[in-house]
Parts: sequence; structure tokens; C-alpha cells
Amino acid sequence: LWARGDGNVTFQRLQMCYTKCLFSLYLSLSLYNREKMQAQELLRQLRIPELEDVRQYMHSLPTNMLMGVGALAALTTYWYATRPKALKPPCDLNMQSVAMAGDGYVRRSILNNDDEHMTHYYSDARTMYEVFLRGLRVSNDGPCLGSRKPNQPYEWLSYREVADKAECIGSALLHRGHSQTGDKHIGIFSQNRPEWTISELACYTYSLVCVPLYDTLGLEAIEYIIDQAAISTVICDLAEKARLILDCVSGKEHTLKTIVLMEAFDEELMARGQQSSIEILSLKDVEAVGKAHHHQPLPPTPEDLALICFTSGTTGVCALILPSCHYSVFQNLHIPH
Repeated sequence: LWARGDGNVTFQRLQMCYTKCLFSLYLSLSLYNREKMQAQELLRQLRIPELEDVRQYMHSLPTNMLMGVGALAALTTYWYATRPKALKPPCDLNMQSVAMAGDGYVRRSILNNDDEHMTHYYSDARTMYEVFLRGLRVSNDGPCLGSRKPNQPYEWLSYREVADKAECIGSALLHRGHSQTGDKHIGIFSQNRPEWTISELACYTYSLVCVPLYDTLGLEAIEYIIDQAAISTVICDLAEKARLILDCVSGKEHTLKTIVLMEAFDEELMARGQQSSIEILSLKDVEAVGKAHHHQPLPPTPEDLALICFTSGTTGVCALILPSCHYSVFQNLHIPH
């Protein structure tokens, strides 16, 4: 523009740009100062009160309120000092296994010092029964099994209460002819609940073998498991499951003699059981029989059979998972406390 003789026009444009820049700078500084003043005002309102202000405020409070504040502070301090401490993991939870020698597809627990199979973690807990006894001793008969109904608090059974119930059930099983050397397979057909664990412990207490049943595998699978394991006693939770079992064995040769129910049942179910020569009993009655005919525990050895599990097979027939001895359970189980 200067070269073409338009210098005056150029000067006017530059003057306008300069004016706009000054105005923008002024506006920015104004906004900055305003925000700074607001921030200072906020800090002034949120400032930590002086010690003298706090002292005057505390003196203005009534005595009962001061006592309440002191009690709350004391309770908070007590809770903080006595609250349960989190258990320290025995290993890095992000690296709980290591590859064994070979192709690298087999892994072992990091708790093992070598590639040998773990048979026990504590020298006084080599079987599942001894694991329970150790829990009883270490917890000083503390809470063992807890359950609750919807929207209700947990109700707990102590270790001793669980042991007593297990001995009653196990004693009743022995009284009815079960033994370690003879009829030793006990079926359990139930959802997770304290009675399931107690029935399992009853088997461990007297060297019997627990055989879980699953309705998810279908009626044919239930019939197959009862037949293959030659089960004569099944412990069920609900009458509906007892009816499923009766449907499986009705009109066929079977080994089943007794069904023990955790929940209530009617006379119609008892009559239907009699048609198949199967006795229907309540778990409470079984406990009463065991209490009247108590047997001293017959603890298993680490080499004794603990449980037999079946799973769904690829051909539609249940597949038998290798039976587990008491020591082999520890290869898949770790109880550090």
C-alpha cells in the first residue's frame, strides 16, 4: 500500500488494529482482575479460623453439646485404633502362579517352593477334617458358618456348634449301616447353605465319601451318578429335589434306600417314597438319631478318599472326575488363615 501511495489508508487501518488490540488487552486484564478478586474473596470466606476464634466458639456451646462432641471424638479414636486390620496376602495377588518346567502350559501355586505337589500347608492340617479342627482351635471356637434371609442380618453357628451337628449326622449315618469299609458314598443334592457344609463335614468326620449331585446335569445324570457311585443315602434341601430323585429311580433297579430332607415335606412324599422302598427322613430326625447313638469320630488319613465329583460329558453322559483324596484337595485349595 505504501508503494502504491496508499500510506494514509494503511496508517488508518493500523491505527484501528492497534485500538482493537488495546481494547482486547484491557478487557482481558479486567476479567483477570475480576476473577482474581473473586478468588481472593472465596479464600477469605474459606480461610481457616484463628485459634482464638475457635476458642470463643467452643465457649459459646452448651455443656451437653460439648460432652457429645467429646464422646464422638473418643468413639472415633477408639474405632480407628481397634478396627479390624486387613489380612496381608501371602503372595502378590497379581502373580499367584508360575509356569512349571516343560511346555509352560502347566502352572503351580507361587506358595510352593518347587514343582512338587502340595500335600498340606500346616503340619497339623493334612486332611479336610484336620483343617476344620485347626479352624476351631485357631479361632477359639469363633463364628464358622453364617446365613441370612433377605433383608435380615447374618445368623452364625460357631465351630463347636457345627462340629456337634456334623457328629450327630455322621453318627446317624453309621447307625444306619454306613461305614468306611462298606457303604461309604453319601450323596448331597442341595444349593449352597450351612447344612450342605455340615453334611460334608459329617462325611469327613467319619471317613465317609461325599458325592455331590447337580440338577443342572439333568435327570439322566442324577440317575447315572446314583447308579455309578452305588449311593444308598442322599441328603436334599427341598422336597422338589426329592421328587426328582424318585422320578429317576421309579420302576428301576436302584441302590437308593434313604432320602434325608433339610426342609419340611408332606405325607404324600413319604408315601411315594415307600412305593420305591425309599425312606424319607428329616435332617432334624437324623440329628436326633445320631445324638442318641453317638459315635466317636473316625478321622480319615491323607490317603483316604474325600469326595467324588462328576461333570457333564461331551457325549451327553456324565464324566467322572478323578476321585480326590484328602491330601490332593490341598493341591487346589489354600487356606492361609
